[in-house]
Amino acid sequence: MITISSIKTHMYCPMKLYLQTHVDNRQRNDMQLNLELKKIKIDTQDLIQKNMRKLKKEMGLVEVEEILSENIPSYLESTFSSIESMDLGLTTDQIVEINNETYFSIKLQAIKAKQAMELLGKNGYAIVDMFFPNCMYSYHLKDARMEVSGVCDKIEIVDGKYYPISIKYNSPPAKGVWDQDAVDVGMCALLIEEEFKTEVFVGFVEYAKINERRPVVMDVNIRKSLFDIINEVKEIEYDAKVPNVKMSEKKCGNCEYKNICLKE
Repeated sequence: MITISSIKTHMYCPMKLYLQTHVDNRQRNDMQLNLELKKIKIDTQDLIQKNMRKLKKEMGLVEVEEILSENIPSYLESTFSSIESMDLGLTTDQIVEINNETYFSIKLQAIKAKQAMELLGKNGYAIVDMFFPNCMYSYHLKDARMEVSGVCDKIEIVDGKYYPISIKYNSPPAKGVWDQDAVDVGMCALLIEEEFKTEVFVGFVEYAKINERRPVVMDVNIRKSLFDIINEVKEIEYDAKVPNVKMSEKKCGNCEYKNICLKE
C-alpha cells in the first residue's frame, strides 16, 4: 500500500521517491519534524478554541487578546524543548517563525471574536462554533481498493459535508495553491469519500504563514490526474521502475540526493 507521503514526494521529484524507496531506507528526520510542527499548529488552535469560551462581550480588545493567549506561550516553550531533545534539526528561525505566526493568529482571532460578540450581543461560548466547526485532527485514512493510505491534517464537518484541510508551512503562490499541495488535499478527499461513503466537492490548503485557506475543487480533471499519479507511484514503489525526470538546477541543487543524480 502506498502513502500520501510517497505521493507528495513523487510530486516534488519522482527520482527522489525512487531513491528513498529503493536506495536510501533511513528514517528522515525532516518528515518527523514536519509532523511535530503540524501538531503545534493543531494544539495552539485547540487552546485558542478553549480560551474563546471564556470571553465576555463587555471585554475590550486587549483583554480578549490576553484571554486567547492563555497557556500558549508556556505550551510553545515546552514543546520546542521537547522537539529539540529529539534532535530533529529544529532551527532558531523555525521557532521564531512559529511564534510570529501564532502571535498573528491570536491577534486576528481576537479582532474577529470581538466583532462577532459586539454584532451578536453574545459571549465567547456562544460564538465559538462560528470559528471552530466540528472537526477531526490527524485522521488516518485508508482505501484497500486504491491501495492508498495517509493522514489528513484536519477534517471539518459542516452540515453533514466533509472538508479536508491540508496545513502547509511553505510560502504560497501568488494565486491558488501549489500543484503538490492540491494533490495532497485531493488524495485526502478521495480517501474521505471511501471512508465515510460520501462525496467531497472541495477541500482547502491552509497556508499557515499568511493564515489563509485556499480552495481545491474536486472536479473531473483533478480526479483523473490523482489516479494517474497513484499508478505512477505504484510503478516506482512496486515495480522499481526508474523514472525519467527533467533536471532543475534550483530544485536539484537543494536535494539531499544531488550527489547521486548529478554525478557524471
